[in-house]
Amino acid sequence: MVRKIKAKQILQLRNQGLSRRAIESAQGMSRHSIRAVLDAAERLGLDWDDVAELSEAAVYSTLFPGRGVHESVFAQPDWARVHTELARVGVTLKLLHQEYVDASSTAQATMSYDRFCRLYGEHAAVSGATSRVGHKAGRSIEVDWSGPTMQLLDPTSGEMSKVYLFVACLPFSRYAFVEATLDMRQESWLRAHTAMFAFYGGSVPRLVPDNLKTGVISHPKEGEVVLNDAYREMAAHYSAAVLPGRVRHPRDYPEDFVIPSIGRDAFAVAA
Repeated sequence: MVRKIKAKQILQLRNQGLSRRAIESAQGMSRHSIRAVLDAAERLGLDWDDVAELSEAAVYSTLFPGRGVHESVFAQPDWARVHTELARVGVTLKLLHQEYVDASSTAQATMSYDRFCRLYGEHAAVSGATSRVGHKAGRSIEVDWSGPTMQLLDPTSGEMSKVYLFVACLPFSRYAFVEATLDMRQESWLRAHTAMFAFYGGSVPRLVPDNLKTGVISHPKEGEVVLNDAYREMAAHYSAAVLPGRVRHPRDYPEDFVIPSIGRDAFAVAA
């Protein structure tokens, strides 16, 4: 369904040389929707340079004028404000829906909470905004190896060594922990977790890693996830369950960068 596809993103990836199949695989978009966007751009004679400065919504409207436009019988919220307010601590869609109902005049119907949530999701998809994901404090830690590396200089020999960064983040508060290691082997992976728990001063019920072999041996589409024995035993020691992100669902995964420390979640004290 093209209405929910990020048309500008498709054109950008196409401009970067990705094939339709590669875009489909990388972004989880349907082949039909990708073809519809590219065919519409070709028909109008548009390329990436023509739309690079436009918003996601403007690109979609240019490619598919009038599509999805209709007069709603419901009072329309300020979706940009809804998205901004969701970034605030303690603000939920349920709370914003109630505010929307309270602020609407009695002359126009108000939409249900389910419709409110669905339309906010459509707004986030079309506008290019990332839908806010709700997290509860002290429930999980996201862990991964950071993509960027660093260099370590030996002041005696002058030798340079590559340094890898283990990154952990509390998704509710964005409170981050980083540990530098000389390799990405299992021993370093486990030692970094131990340092992480010591740094946070406690444990959480869930660890959310990527599907790297130092932690996850197999993650089938159906059936049980097979964990590395040492990683499973380490997690059990800290009373945590390992729940890796789903394959080809990038929003399940930890962010691949260091997040500034701006807060702290509540923790269960580790034994």
